[in-house]
Amino acid sequence: MGAGGRMTEKEREKHEQEQVARATGGGAAVQRSPVEKPPFTLGQIKKAIPPHCFERSVLRSFSYVAHDLSLAAALLYLAVAVIPALPCPLRYAAWPLYWVAQGCVCTGVWVIAHECGHHAFSDHALLDDAVGLALHSALLVPYFSWKYSHRRHHSNTGSLERDEVFVPRTKEALPWYAPYVHGSPAGRLAHVAVQLTLGWPLYLATNASGRPYPRFACHFDPYGPIYGDRERAQIFVSDAGVAAVAFGLYKLAAAFGLWWVVRVYAVPLLIVNAWLVLITYLQHTHPALPHYDSGEWDWLRGALATVDRDYGVLNRVFHHITDTHVAHHLFSTMPHYHAVEATRAIRPVLGEYYQFDPTPVAKATWREARECIYVEPENRNRKGVFWYNSKF
Repeated sequence: MGAGGRMTEKEREKHEQEQVARATGGGAAVQRSPVEKPPFTLGQIKKAIPPHCFERSVLRSFSYVAHDLSLAAALLYLAVAVIPALPCPLRYAAWPLYWVAQGCVCTGVWVIAHECGHHAFSDHALLDDAVGLALHSALLVPYFSWKYSHRRHHSNTGSLERDEVFVPRTKEALPWYAPYVHGSPAGRLAHVAVQLTLGWPLYLATNASGRPYPRFACHFDPYGPIYGDRERAQIFVSDAGVAAVAFGLYKLAAAFGLWWVVRVYAVPLLIVNAWLVLITYLQHTHPALPHYDSGEWDWLRGALATVDRDYGVLNRVFHHITDTHVAHHLFSTMPHYHAVEATRAIRPVLGEYYQFDPTPVAKATWREARECIYVEPENRNRKGVFWYNSKF
């Protein structure tokens, strides 16, 4: 304690962190990130990474595409030729296994397309965009539309005013029904279910959970406020890619029936979308992560306001976007197959600025849904630094 029994600034921050740890039932996993300007620079972080980690190989990148598409094709063959021939009880058990497996494999395909959008697939931007457009369109994702909004997310991570995705609200900005949704287990469960099933299409169609724009924002609208004049032509290309795949699905439904398309394609796609939302949510939502207003925010502290998670064997299936996300935000053009090595290299440099939470995914999802409802400043001397809270 300071003189007269008053807490010093450091003692107050330590006390606040202990309260957070007790409230969330954690220890080191919810130790808050420092909010002071880091004692290192981006250049010093980069210097700690072996130079070969920044090298992109066309052959190696395409090997992952071939691997994932081969698995997806093998699973598709099972769905088309094997599962329908199984006896009735086995058939009913086999379909959910196919949906989960295909959804996970196609999430890996999604991640490779995401890497193309970051120019991390190869040294050739045109090739990256061609591969990314093909892969994302196959998953009904408008490639260029998402590429540009996601680029702005990376440029403004942790900013309450300019970040693009999972931007938390202040308590005053919550809708009137928020205490009823988040204040009960049933309400939280319903919220998580809606977020995982409808969150991605709503984000693309209505900018749900994104930053506010002066007018309606939609990823399919070339003239929307998300995009600049130089980007609009490519938004049309993205829309054409999605429309072409949608037309192909219509022709398949006409030939084989709607239920065939649903069970072979649509249900795995729902699982892809759910994984995408969950992975992104858990990367940027955590009691240990700060958010900043425009008076406090800077790029490096914003990029560090994310957390690596452990998805077990799915880390490999998802090409380590889950457990190397901090490194990805610092160096987004680094290919995924070097990210694990790079993460090991930067952890000693980042020190307590690096966040990793090994909490099982289901438990972490429920904790974040319970504890991370809105943000507010807790230190009157740092009013531009916001932390998650859940008290109504």
